[in-house]
Amino acid sequence: MAAALLANALYSVGFVLEKRALTSLPQVTVRQPVRLLGLVLRSPLWIGGSLALASGFAAQLAVYRTLPIAAAQGIFVSGLVLLVLLSARLLGEETTGRERYALGAILAALLMVVLSLREGADSVSQSAPYPLVLLVCVPSLAAGVWLYNAAERRSRHRHRAPTTGVEYGVAVGLLYGVSSLAIKGVSSHLTGSGLGGAIVELLRSPYPYLLLFTGAFGLVMSQAALQRCRASLIVPVCTTVTCLYTAVLGTLSFGEALPQDPLRLALRLAGIALAVAVLLSMPKHDRAPQEPIGARELTPP
Repeated sequence: MAAALLANALYSVGFVLEKRALTSLPQVTVRQPVRLLGLVLRSPLWIGGSLALASGFAAQLAVYRTLPIAAAQGIFVSGLVLLVLLSARLLGEETTGRERYALGAILAALLMVVLSLREGADSVSQSAPYPLVLLVCVPSLAAGVWLYNAAERRSRHRHRAPTTGVEYGVAVGLLYGVSSLAIKGVSSHLTGSGLGGAIVELLRSPYPYLLLFTGAFGLVMSQAALQRCRASLIVPVCTTVTCLYTAVLGTLSFGEALPQDPLRLALRLAGIALAVAVLLSMPKHDRAPQEPIGARELTPP
C-alpha cells in the first residue's frame, strides 16, 4: 500500500513537471523523434519529471509482487486527485464542471473495484503463458499507434475544434497498459533467489522487449500529446485506460480469478462498466477561444 501511494505521488509530480517544461519548448512532433529528444533532454525540469516517473515505475514493481492486479489499479487511479490539484496550482489549468464530475465518477468506479477485494481471498499470480501475453499485447500496441496517428491526422484538419486530448490519452493509455503488464511480468522474475538466473530467465521472456517498445514509443507520443493538451484531462484519461486495461486483461492473462461472492463480483464488474461509460462520455473538444468583445467592436468589416 505504501509503495502504491508513493508511486501515485511520483507519477503526478512527474507528469506535471514534464508538462511545465514542455510549455516553454518549441512545438514537438512524433514525426521528428530525434529533435524531440534533443529538446527535452536539454531541459533540467523535464529531466526531473522523467526521473520521478522512472521512480514511480520502480515502486510499481514492489506493488505487483504483493497485491492483486485489480487492487493495485484501484489504488493507482486515486492519484488522479493529486494530479488535478497540482495541475491547477502549478500549471494554471482549469477543469470544467463536466470533467470534475467525470473524475469523481471514475474514482467511485475504481473504489468499487477495491471494495470487491477481500484479504486472503484474492490470489496474487506470478506468471502468465508467454503466447497469451503476446496475443494480448501486440494487437493493443498496434491499436494504440493507429489511434494516435488517426488523432494526429484529424487535428491537422483546418477549422477543426480544439481537441481535449481524449483520443491521445486513450492511445497512450493502451501503450502504458501493455507496459504495466510487462512490469507485472518483470516483478514475477525478481522473486527468484539467484540474481544471475533471474536475469537470464527474464531475457528469455517477452517482458523486457515490451518495455523497450512501450518506453520508446510511449515517451515520444506522450510528450507531443502533453504539449498540445491539458495535463488535467489527458493524464486522467490515460490513467483510466491503463488501469482498466491492466485490471481486466492482466487479471485474465495472469490467471487471477474473479470473486466468487456475488456481491463482490457485482461491485467489480459495475466499477469497470462505470469507468468505461464515463470515459466514452467525456468531451472530445475544448471550446474555441472567444475573441474579446472590445476587439470585435474595433475590428473593421
